[in-house]
Amino acid sequence: MRDERFSVAECPMTRAMATLGSKWKPIIIHSIHTRKVRFGQLAAIVPLITRKVLTEQLKELEEDGILLREEFQEAPPRVEYSLSKKGLALLPILRSICDWNVAYEKTKMCEQKIMERSMKKKTRVTAKV
Repeated sequence: MRDERFSVAECPMTRAMATLGSKWKPIIIHSIHTRKVRFGQLAAIVPLITRKVLTEQLKELEEDGILLREEFQEAPPRVEYSLSKKGLALLPILRSICDWNVAYEKTKMCEQKIMERSMKKKTRVTAKV
């Protein structure tokens, strides 16, 4: 649940933390990255989050203009989530946080970063041929 006092604060850091303040929101944004995902896929990707909390966090991210929610009028109904322009602008910041953690906590690089590096290598190899 969000504290609205932070959303109207004068300090940009305080307002930013009102948007990203939960432990789950940066993980959700990082997990969606540049693709479209359905709720069930996201629930499987993000570890340890309950479906209730995931629903709440997705709703808040949509209200803050970070996520786009696309509904399909099908049977059964389908919804896909993707990052808005504002959400995509957060990716380099979250990537820096991952790099910081790898450097100082001696952790492994996350799957997203490994995937990005392999795509860059494939692009370079293809370009050389």
